[in-house]
Amino acid sequence: MPAPDPQPPQRQAAVRARLKRLAWLLDSSIPLPGGYRIGLDGLIGLVPGLGDVVAALLSSYIVVEAARLRVPASVLLRMGLNVALELIIGAVPVAGDLFDFAFKANERNVRLLEASLGPPEQVQALRRRAAGPSRQRWQCRRW
Repeated sequence: MPAPDPQPPQRQAAVRARLKRLAWLLDSSIPLPGGYRIGLDGLIGLVPGLGDVVAALLSSYIVVEAARLRVPASVLLRMGLNVALELIIGAVPVAGDLFDFAFKANERNVRLLEASLGPPEQVQALRRRAAGPSRQRWQCRRW
């Protein structure tokens, strides 16, 4: 029996909309010439030392809210890895800052969240991808 939905659909929709807005603000809110967009996450990351940590804390809020929405653990792990990757590579002086602008971990995490809370067939496809090819082969060979 599946776990009961922790929040009514209206509340869940409001949380999802809030997380989408936050991801947009952190990753794509500032238009640049040539059609490229950057966000506050990359700008905050420009501050030496503390910037990347503050940006990672803001990004972690999306992961925490996803946990409250009872997203599968495999999706939460992937979301956490996105934030960690942005934090670790973002700490490299110039290349890390460019990576911060391009990687857009928050928008990736919101897409993962949306996919995991979407229709059941979409959720199953996401779980199969998270299991990896060796796990899929094992499942095919079982009788």
